[in-house]
Amino acid sequence: MAHSLSAEKRIRQNVAANERNRWRLRTMRDAVKAFNDKIAHGTLDEATKAFRDASKVVDRTAAKGVIHKNQAARRKSRMSSRLKARKASGVVGVPPKK
Repeated sequence: MAHSLSAEKRIRQNVAANERNRWRLRTMRDAVKAFNDKIAHGTLDEATKAFRDASKVVDRTAAKGVIHKNQAARRKSRMSSRLKARKASGVVGVPPKK
């Protein structure tokens, strides 16, 4: 229990920041999942657009300090390698078979 007004305010600030950060993490994970779905079941153009969108969200999450910049770089690198592998498979407009 907080014993001063400033400690009570700090608790309120921490709760608000925690909620914002959880929202940012959830948004980032959803963007990465959408990219993975497009890689697996979408066209190459859809996957490329999803990669750009997910990269922006990952960068924004790192810029806000929710994740470390190296984690953002690692996530983007792994997504990029999946996209390059999809492009190298030679299938352009048709989603790959399961």
